[in-house]
Amino acid sequence: MTRFPLCALALALLAGCSYPYTPPALSPVTAAAPVSGSSASPLAAEARTPVTILVSIDGFRPDYLTRDLTPNLSRLAAQGVSAPMRPSFPSKTFPNHWTLVTGLVPDHHGIIANGFTDATHPGERFTMASDEPYWWSAAEPIWVTAEKAGVRTATMFWPGSNVGWGGTLEPGGHHQVVGGVRPHDWQQFNQSVNDRQRVDSIIDWLRRPAAERPSFLTLYFDEVDTAGHEGGPDSPQVNAAVGAVDAAIGRLQAGLAALGQPANLVVVADHGMAATSSDRVVPLDSLADPSDYAMVEDGPYATLRAVPGHEQALEKRLLGHHDHVDCWRSTAMPARLRYGHNPRIPPYFCLAEAGWLILAKRPEKPFAGGTHGYDNVDPSMTALFIAQGPAFPAGVRLAPFDNVDVAPLLRDLIGLPAGQGLDGSDAPFRRILKRQGESR
Repeated sequence: MTRFPLCALALALLAGCSYPYTPPALSPVTAAAPVSGSSASPLAAEARTPVTILVSIDGFRPDYLTRDLTPNLSRLAAQGVSAPMRPSFPSKTFPNHWTLVTGLVPDHHGIIANGFTDATHPGERFTMASDEPYWWSAAEPIWVTAEKAGVRTATMFWPGSNVGWGGTLEPGGHHQVVGGVRPHDWQQFNQSVNDRQRVDSIIDWLRRPAAERPSFLTLYFDEVDTAGHEGGPDSPQVNAAVGAVDAAIGRLQAGLAALGQPANLVVVADHGMAATSSDRVVPLDSLADPSDYAMVEDGPYATLRAVPGHEQALEKRLLGHHDHVDCWRSTAMPARLRYGHNPRIPPYFCLAEAGWLILAKRPEKPFAGGTHGYDNVDPSMTALFIAQGPAFPAGVRLAPFDNVDVAPLLRDLIGLPAGQGLDGSDAPFRRILKRQGESR
């Protein structure tokens, strides 16, 4: 499951393997609904510096663009740069969103799953609601780097953007953080905030005077992923969600046009989606004796800890290839996955073939749906990438690349120096990026 948890508090606005596809022929773009209160003439007269907007559409596979449901996204792809993008392993939401803004793989940035534990904090567990800075502190996100450099940022939802990064939680302080850095403006995730409200928040931030206007912004949409889990990637639910988020992209473009605000839009997904079924389940208790292990996580992959003293018995049955499943010691996983050495990862790791699930026991009732977390080079896990704006040429189709390269690209767009010790680089984009005022 990759949705953020519903927040109990009210929304607060605080200051302070490729997946080959051919882009479809463009259908006429339906005019986006005007942004409430926008007025083009006085605002458009201002000469505005381009801003960078990073947009995540959770769970959006690039082949969704071929369904004739996405006039706005397809137009962006035709007017800019597109590519199939490989997620980092594991192809889960929080690990990949943190990779996209740090340029590090999960094994290095520490957000190794959507839920995990850390031996240095016994009795605690990371969940998608965790905002204690120590969970996130191994890698600096780009909005922190930008704020330190004097670049104003604003995040309309992004995993980790509500964290006072680098700070410490004040004991008994009701989640007050001492010494941390957040975006200048950010909003606590709340799934009930609809697409219109999310887009209008971006536009409202950009209405500010130049001295108070953010230069880097993020925007997050979750409904495509939610629909994919519920119905699978080929379901009517996904098609409806794809159409809805495309309309939101059209609203964003209309709002930017009304402001006369040039923007480099970088539209990404964190992962793809594979169809699942109760007919494709491997029970974990068929791979090893339950008396030998404690299961930590199941689903597209399973992680385990051995019962003390049972390591040899567990390894004898568990390790190696099984029908539809491969199991390793975590530190001996295939090097291409770039995963398994972070101390937060449990000692044993089993990965299912895409579309299969590893569950504690055989399911008692039939089910069907979709999920992700599989091998990051599997075609079904490939993620969307589109970039359009003054920095990008039109109609360019790039070779597949890894999502660790997105953060270095964002640094170029924002004007930050190249990061040190990153797992990615801006190499896929160097030959195509345009300098300010340059035309190609």
